[in-house]
Amino acid sequence: MSFEVLDPGMLALIQDTGRYGYQHIGVTTGGPMDEHAFLWANRLLNNELHAPQVEITFGKLRLLAHEDACIAITGADLGARINDQPVLPWQTYQISRGDRIEFTMPVSGLRAYLAVSGGFKATLKLGSCATVSREGLGGLDGDGAKLTKGDRLEFDAYEGSIVATVPDSELPDYRQPLRLGVIPGYQYRHFSAFERMKFFSCDYEVSQNIDRMGYRLSGDAIQSELNGIVSEGIAYGAIQVPSDGQPIVLMKDRQTIGGYPKIGCLSALDAGQLAQRGPGASVSFYLSDVADSEASRMLFNRRLQKGAAGISRD
Repeated sequence: MSFEVLDPGMLALIQDTGRYGYQHIGVTTGGPMDEHAFLWANRLLNNELHAPQVEITFGKLRLLAHEDACIAITGADLGARINDQPVLPWQTYQISRGDRIEFTMPVSGLRAYLAVSGGFKATLKLGSCATVSREGLGGLDGDGAKLTKGDRLEFDAYEGSIVATVPDSELPDYRQPLRLGVIPGYQYRHFSAFERMKFFSCDYEVSQNIDRMGYRLSGDAIQSELNGIVSEGIAYGAIQVPSDGQPIVLMKDRQTIGGYPKIGCLSALDAGQLAQRGPGASVSFYLSDVADSEASRMLFNRRLQKGAAGISRD
């Protein structure tokens, strides 16, 4: 049971929820850049939430189905088509042997997720198949390779049918200006009140310098009283401020240590929304705290568990 990769497009990666427990030896987590979209794709199919999917960045992926399957597409609208007929994200589709699935160009957002009932099969390394090319970990064979032409995406047979759609209230609009909550870190106090005011009142722009490691923003420069720090462990969503004063938000494939001061950190769900923005998008920040972020996550988890019409509850 498989899909054959006819064209991998710009970047198509196998991802599960990530590789945890190894940052102390320099191995980052990896995982889906947009957890919101990734988790909903598995939820639509009643999969385990960590089941492997394909993360498609910018489109151009083309697949040929060698067996019948049930799939879900979520996240960015990358102009998906099945047998040359346009389809929308955030819902399930029945696929028949011989069907062709194609992602063309971004309409809204940057990253789409393709899940199959039961999840794709991939080799686990350190307990995960999340692809981190820099570290040579994850992917179909565990060597960190992105998908290439001729790869086979294996999955188990599924004879049922699932017709499900993510509720409208859960559908983000990736074209809207983004406003993100910042949880202050312990170096927050080393940014003066004036520098903090500049940071929270500025509309930053997503620069051309973005990838799975980090998002560099451009706007009003801010400065810390610290002239660098001894390298220390850094978290997903941390906002580093290098000497040029332009913030860098660290993403899923970040390095595990860094020596720039950090003004704070985004929640995982907020960082995922940033991952759907491309160069030129507007981003601003507001002061948040751990309690607000935990409450937002608990509400999201509850909505995810509740599901939607066509999805059974666990």
